[in-house]
Amino acid sequence: MGRLLSINVGLPRDVTWQDRTVHTGIWKTPVEGPRMVRRLNIDGDGQGDLAGHGGEHRAVLVYQHDSYRYWQNQLGRTDFAYGQFGENFTVDGLSDAEVCIGDRYRVGGALFEVTQPRVTCYRAGIRMNEPEMAALLVKHGRPGFYFRVLEEGEVEAGDEITRVASGPERMSVVEIDALLYKPGHLRDQLERALRIPALSAGWRSSFEALLKQERKDGTTTGNAGLTTASGPPPAWRGFRPLRVSRKVRESSNVISLVLEPADGQPVAAALPGQFVVLRVGPDSAPALMRSYSLSGEPGAAYYRVSVKREAHGAVSTYVDDELQVGDIVHTSAARGSFTLRPGDTPAVLLSAGIGVTPVLAMLHALAAEASTREIWWLYGTRSSREHPFAAETRGLLAALPHRHSHICYSSPDPKDRPNVDFDSVGHLDMRVLQKLNLPRNDDFYICGPSSFMSDLTAGLAASGVAPDRIHTEIFGAGPSITPGVAAGPRRPPHLPEGLPGSGALVSFARSGLSVRWVPTFHSLLELAEACDVPVRWSCRTGVCHACETALVAGTIGYRPDPVDAPADGNVLICCSQPEGDVVVDL
Repeated sequence: MGRLLSINVGLPRDVTWQDRTVHTGIWKTPVEGPRMVRRLNIDGDGQGDLAGHGGEHRAVLVYQHDSYRYWQNQLGRTDFAYGQFGENFTVDGLSDAEVCIGDRYRVGGALFEVTQPRVTCYRAGIRMNEPEMAALLVKHGRPGFYFRVLEEGEVEAGDEITRVASGPERMSVVEIDALLYKPGHLRDQLERALRIPALSAGWRSSFEALLKQERKDGTTTGNAGLTTASGPPPAWRGFRPLRVSRKVRESSNVISLVLEPADGQPVAAALPGQFVVLRVGPDSAPALMRSYSLSGEPGAAYYRVSVKREAHGAVSTYVDDELQVGDIVHTSAARGSFTLRPGDTPAVLLSAGIGVTPVLAMLHALAAEASTREIWWLYGTRSSREHPFAAETRGLLAALPHRHSHICYSSPDPKDRPNVDFDSVGHLDMRVLQKLNLPRNDDFYICGPSSFMSDLTAGLAASGVAPDRIHTEIFGAGPSITPGVAAGPRRPPHLPEGLPGSGALVSFARSGLSVRWVPTFHSLLELAEACDVPVRWSCRTGVCHACETALVAGTIGYRPDPVDAPADGNVLICCSQPEGDVVVDL
């Protein structure tokens, strides 16, 4: 039996943090008298970031008075007040080691069910004025937990807390928390957790991802439970010298490079849709770095990348004008999560301009396996002069029994032949897709200019296509994922202020920036932020997995390293520094 010591509520507010504005509801203050607990929260309470907090399975946050005493000793603090940790219920008893997922408790006139550990995030550090507080809550096994409201009713400080039912499998909050965030994800433990009906959907999907990730020998690499699928780990660290064996003109403004290993050893076969990072440039100038999707057939003999010449593009101009057959191009291993899903689900390959390259690799893979799927090849460009791989794609499509094709030219030349070179005049947009009457249960793979992808993504979703059926690839750096932080102007990625470093070379793949490590930074994340590299983190100092995004190698909490990290991938991010040259997928 436990006791409710305090009910704490608070509405979201804007606070200043690191020269940014954060919208957060973590400030809670005690209230007197009875309060009505409803399905989504307590009267007078609210959350600032509903993606990571709140909702039916996270209606009431519970934290223990015993943990208050623990942190006072650990941190040497005497200034704590109820609500200090952002909790709604401060309780006596109900330790994280004893409370199990699925347990049900009667408090006053309400009935509750335990659904998940608290997912701590950077805002706990803001509230506590302890930057590493969110990670410490997990490291020390004191996260707290969430209640789901099964029966609404009034509660009041002083009410007894009585367990009325025990959850199946008897897995404690601490066990569940460690199973996701710490090394060692045993299959039998994951299966036990998934047998608990009360476990919230987010945690359930994370454990399902970990089960799928398990290798045949019973161990795992990284932590698929905390990220979107990112494909297998890169086949080598940093960059490897590849030799240009061919340069092929694909259209008026696109040229392909065929890259073969300089040492004669095979490259690792890439998944269709993945990209590599090239480091090029004359010996007399600083190296330039860009990421390019692989555009060729699957295999381990060579890589093919295709580069569009841009009006003021330093790398594309160098590749077109100066790079010669026989030259060495330093190349990363293939990486990226925009890949063709296996199976027999119909696939719609949508692209515009140079965005054709990753979906062309997918088309090669489908043709190589003589796929019997329904395949839609939809492409938009200006005219035949800017239509790369036209003959190549026609040949690949001819080998597929259930293929469909539609080509849009926005500004066809007089010699371009309707129904031969192209099918319609105009841009490839939702109007075209609606006329084609594509099935809604297909997998849609979209790559092209940002407006093209955002318009099609929104249009497909509005037409009833499920979000997990829509896959997109962004050329260059993606947007930052910073929940609760108000948007503001950002500088382009740049070298950090101060004297240049002399340590390991850190290459931000999508941002085209290479920086020597400076020991004044505590982590790769700090370096990225100092360079204004858009960082796809769900929480600055914590272990929040609400956004489930791939982060910098060795970022916060126990995360999979989507780049050149140690094989186990389980690194406590806040103290991670590069031990050698690394390529970071940012």
